[in-house]
Amino acid sequence: MTSENPVLCPSAQPEWEGAQVIGVMTGTADQPEMAYLHAPQPVTEQLLELAGPVSPAEVFRFSAPCACTGCGHYAEAESKCRLAEKVVRFTPKVTEQLPVCAIRADCRWWLQEGRSACFRCPQVVTNNLKPTEDMRRAADYGVL
Repeated sequence: MTSENPVLCPSAQPEWEGAQVIGVMTGTADQPEMAYLHAPQPVTEQLLELAGPVSPAEVFRFSAPCACTGCGHYAEAESKCRLAEKVVRFTPKVTEQLPVCAIRADCRWWLQEGRSACFRCPQVVTNNLKPTEDMRRAADYGVL
């Protein structure tokens, strides 16, 4: 993390303060894959409308400053993101190379889980209406 930048959540919602688009979901519903943008783009109404008729978080990946204790995935006692931990624990790698990522230096998942998170990140759909069993376990607030 650079001193002037906040730690970023790579699976934020578009309405979060400071949200930016970091990728576009490609692939299929069964095998989603994120196409990373070279640079984060601002969230605009025009951009959000491009997702219609589905929700923007089904089509785009957003980053925003980590909400920390304002997020159900954040474990305050350990100061870490349980979603990042569980994505690494429960989901398979989908790449053997680090994706080109514009937010890596400030990404909560990278700072916490390192390369292991990056190898799994391309398959994460923030609002996934057809998650795999592995992804369902990773996103479950109760599973550790």
